[in-house]
Amino acid sequence: MDDLKFTIETLTEEDRRELATFIRRQKKKKNRKDLELYKMLQQQKNYTSEQLIKMLYPEEPNPVAYYALRKRLQRHLTEFILLKRMEEDITAASPITGLMSLASYLFDAGIDRLAWTHLRKAEKLALANEQYGLLNAVYNLQIEKADNEFADPLDQIIAKRNHNKLVADEDERANIASSIINLRLRSVRKQGSDMHFDKIIQEVLRTYNLSEALSQRPSLLYKLMSIARSAILARKDFLSFEPYIISKYNEVEQQQGFRKAHQFYKLSLLYMIAHVLYRNKKFEESVSYLEQLRSGIATEGKGHYRQFMPRYTFLMVANLVFLNRNADAITLMESLLSNKKITLSTKDQLTAQLGLSFNYFAAGAYAKANRILLSIKRSDKWCEGKMGREWVLKKKLGELILQYELGNEDLVQNKLRGLERTYKDLWEEPMYRNVKQYLELIKVMTVQPQLITKPAFVQHVENTLEFTTFKQTDLQAMSYYAWLKSKMLQKPYYEVLMELTKSANEEQMQLG
Repeated sequence: MDDLKFTIETLTEEDRRELATFIRRQKKKKNRKDLELYKMLQQQKNYTSEQLIKMLYPEEPNPVAYYALRKRLQRHLTEFILLKRMEEDITAASPITGLMSLASYLFDAGIDRLAWTHLRKAEKLALANEQYGLLNAVYNLQIEKADNEFADPLDQIIAKRNHNKLVADEDERANIASSIINLRLRSVRKQGSDMHFDKIIQEVLRTYNLSEALSQRPSLLYKLMSIARSAILARKDFLSFEPYIISKYNEVEQQQGFRKAHQFYKLSLLYMIAHVLYRNKKFEESVSYLEQLRSGIATEGKGHYRQFMPRYTFLMVANLVFLNRNADAITLMESLLSNKKITLSTKDQLTAQLGLSFNYFAAGAYAKANRILLSIKRSDKWCEGKMGREWVLKKKLGELILQYELGNEDLVQNKLRGLERTYKDLWEEPMYRNVKQYLELIKVMTVQPQLITKPAFVQHVENTLEFTTFKQTDLQAMSYYAWLKSKMLQKPYYEVLMELTKSANEEQMQLG
C-alpha cells in the first residue's frame, strides 16, 4: 500500500477535515494540487503512482512534479500531526520543548533576559512533571548561555545538572530493563511455559539496580505493568496478575502517593486493575476501581478526559452487562457515541459500535443490533488493518448469530462458509478450537433445527466444547456458550447469561 495513503487512513474523520483546512491555510493558489492529491488518497481505491500522475496532470504527465507534490503533502501531514500531538500531550513534554525553542529564538534575537525567564519556566515544568531527559537538555542550554548578566550561577546549574543526570540515567536503565522484560515474557508466551512474570520482572530489576525504584517511580511501575499485562492478555492468565498489580499499586499509594505529575500513571493503573477484576468476574470490585478512575478523569483536564473516558465507558458497560444492568449499559454506550466533547478515534468508534450491537442483541432488539453493524461501512480487510484479525472474527460471529435470530437461513449458511474459508488457518490452533466446534454446532442447528432441544444434542454440545469450570472460562466464551444454551433451553439469551454468571460467582465463592 502507498505509505502516504496508509498514514492518512490512520486519521479520524474529524482529523482529516482539520488536515484539509490546515493545507488551505496557505491561500496563494486557488487550484491546490496538494489538496487534490490528498482527496485522491482518501478514496477507498488504491491508485498506482502512474494512475495518480495521469489524474493530476491529464494534459502532460509530470512524474517530477508529482513526487515534489507528494513531498509537500507529506510535509503538511507531518506538521499537522506534530501540532496535533502537542495539543493532546498530557506529559508536558511539548510545552517544555516549546519553551526551549522560544528561549533559543530569544537568545538569537539578543533578548537574553526574556530568554532566561522562559528557560527557568521550562526547568520548573520539567521538574514538576519528571521529564528528566528534557530537563537535561534544559540544563545544557542554561550552561551554554551562562555567560551573561541574567544567567543563574554556573556552579549551581552544573550541580543541578549532575544530580539530574543520575535520575535520567535511572530512566535509561529502566527503558533497557523494560525492553528485556518484554522480550523474555514474549519468549515465555511463545514457548507456552508457565508465566512467572513476577520472577522475571524482579530478576531484571535487580540486575539493573531498580528494585526500590518500582515503588518510588509510578512511571516505571506503569511501564512494567503494561508489559506484563500484554503477556497476560495473550495468555488469559488473569488470576495470577490480579493480586500482583493491586499489591504494587497499593505500595506506591501507601509509601508516597501519586503526585500531580503521576496522574496519567495512576489513572492507567486503576484501569488495568479494574480490567483484570472484570476478567476475573469480580464485577462489583471492578466497578469500584472504575469509580475511582471516573473521579480522577473529572479533575484532570481535557487531555485525560479524551484519553480515558472511552476506555472507562467500554469497561463499565461490560461490567454492567454481567451485573444484570444491560439497560444502563445501553444508555452509557449511547451517551458516549453522542458525546460532543469527545471525537472518538477510529478504533474507539468501531469498539463502541460493536459493543452497542451486542447490548442491543442481549436486550432482544435484533433490528437495532443489525442497524449498528450495518453502519460500519468498511470492508473486513480495512477493519482488520485497524482492529486486528480477532476483532473482525468477533464481528463476523456476531453477524452470524444475529442473522440466525432474524431467521435469514441463507445468510447464515453463507456466513458459515465464509468463516470456515477465511479463518481455516486458525482452526488447528488450541485457542481457536472452541470457535471451530462452535461453528460446527451452529451448522447442525441450521440444517436440523428439530435437534436443538433434544437431550442428545445437549450432550453433544457439552462433549464438543472444551470448558473446565465457569470460573476459569473466559467471559467472551461464556457469552457465546450462553447463546447456544438459550436455544437448547428455549429461554431468552440474557436470562441464560445471567444464570451462568450466577453459577460462576457461586463457584468462585465456594473455592474461596
